[in-house]
Amino acid sequence: MKLTGAEIFVECLRREGVKTIFALPGGVVLKIFDVLHQQKDIQVILTRHEQGAGHMAEGYAKATGKAGVALVTSGPGMTNVITALADAYMDSVPLVCFSGQVPTSLIGNDAFQEADNIGLSRPCTKYNFLVKDANDLAVTIKEAFYIATTGRPGPVLVDIPKDVSMNKADFHYPNSVSIRGYNPTYDGNKWQIKQAAEAIMKAKKPILYVGGGVIFSGASQELLELAELTQIPVDMTLMALGAFPGEHPLCLGMMGMHGTYWANMAVHYSDLVIAVGARFDDRVTGKVSEFCPYAKIIHIDIDPTSIRKNIHVDIPIVGDCKRVLRELNQILRATVNGDQKELRKPWWDQIREWQKAHPLTYEQDPQGPIKPQHVIKRLYELTKDRDPIVSTDVGQHQMWTAQYFKLARPNRWLTSGGLGTMGFGFPAALGAQAAFPDRLVLCIAGDGSVQMNMQEMATAVVNKLPVKLVIINNRFHGMVRQWQDLFYEGRYASSYLDVVPDFVKLAEAYGAVGLRAERVSDLDGVLKEALAVNGPVVVDVLVDQYENCYPMIPAGGCNHEMILADPPELKKKQATPSPVTPEDKDTVLTA
Repeated sequence: MKLTGAEIFVECLRREGVKTIFALPGGVVLKIFDVLHQQKDIQVILTRHEQGAGHMAEGYAKATGKAGVALVTSGPGMTNVITALADAYMDSVPLVCFSGQVPTSLIGNDAFQEADNIGLSRPCTKYNFLVKDANDLAVTIKEAFYIATTGRPGPVLVDIPKDVSMNKADFHYPNSVSIRGYNPTYDGNKWQIKQAAEAIMKAKKPILYVGGGVIFSGASQELLELAELTQIPVDMTLMALGAFPGEHPLCLGMMGMHGTYWANMAVHYSDLVIAVGARFDDRVTGKVSEFCPYAKIIHIDIDPTSIRKNIHVDIPIVGDCKRVLRELNQILRATVNGDQKELRKPWWDQIREWQKAHPLTYEQDPQGPIKPQHVIKRLYELTKDRDPIVSTDVGQHQMWTAQYFKLARPNRWLTSGGLGTMGFGFPAALGAQAAFPDRLVLCIAGDGSVQMNMQEMATAVVNKLPVKLVIINNRFHGMVRQWQDLFYEGRYASSYLDVVPDFVKLAEAYGAVGLRAERVSDLDGVLKEALAVNGPVVVDVLVDQYENCYPMIPAGGCNHEMILADPPELKKKQATPSPVTPEDKDTVLTA
């Protein structure tokens, strides 16, 4: 039986098990939307902006481990979703994005709402397709999902001209596909794995450096077994949070630019770094020439191009993290002799000294302004028993959340790492909530970043997605302001937000619930009230404007050269805050 391209599209999604698609219509994709409208198997969530659709698909993918799906129209629809594609590409998120295109006869003629979708997306997708014949559509979609979800995951674009969605073709969906030149390596080299096991047994000061690849490969249990078997401490990157239980005694927390003091010191002074599913990005390595100067490095990653790209490694192992760790554990179980805890005791004694010397601390005056760290710590304490999914935007609040919200399981952490996309957090949380309607989903955002996709509150209300959005409101682009204080002599060039909306009224305007905490004594009651609401809630928390996020490795610095607190001259300035202009003083101090 012949089907239209639009019908083939929908049937392909069914065969791939797609339950939800995030979309915004336009002229060249109306046939596809019409067919979607007439079926019941796939939920179509109408977003208010294509960037929001892309981030929702990312949040869905990160929370489920399956490919997220977005559908946008041609021209500005495609250009708007580019940011989400770039974000997914940097963070290895499995995403299949379908874009509409002008009819094939008009491609290249500067037709209305035409854009070179293939050219635009080439630098920020794992692969992309332009479908010119309805007969090719089914196999192309199968290949798109295969590429997006295998090997190192990533976004794939399928560009569908209007006439392809309208024309009819015989439908056949292949059970599998084979692509010449694309054959990911899943099983690691056995000799190299044996070499890694021997290096682990000899090491006196080893460290596990864990990246987001552990989560996407589903290797958390194997990682836990390796750490407990060998008693090796675990450092996690921003993208790996949740891959290892945050309150486990072997967990050192997050490493990198705003990682804990002891996590960064441990990786710097280790004699063996076991990097698993990580890519040695600059926010983790700091000054490359002085990264881990005393260590031999083992690197396990499914992407061969990531190995030795930034850092020389001694034992490279190309393969899937889960399979490699499983084989490594098998060797170690047969090799380990004696009490590993006793063997590693001098190393752990040193780490405990670092933890004692510079713990994560903040001072909360009950009568003073609310500290952002206090907000996140209390939110964690009030919700940890409910196993929440936690999304963040980008900035100081993101780093504080990474420090104080200890995730116990994988696929609970949604954040933008490589691209650092402001506006990511709220739509990503909605994508996760769409996947798990009955789960508690939290979004922690800044007052600057949340405004970049605040329009998606309409999507939350219409689709009954009960995300709890907690805004850390300091009336600044906080991380920018921190850098200006530390490195630009306190000149707040375009970081002070002269006008911040009344987020409570804005929530109510969309039909959501809005709450506000202005004093420390308000906070617990407001958070509990928000958590009790069966629907989307915005919690506006007015916090200390000048609080800075530490530890901090300055750009280009080394992991052991951390700024641990405000310098004296900055503390003096903060004691008598001087806003941008005198006439703003009352507004700034009272928010």
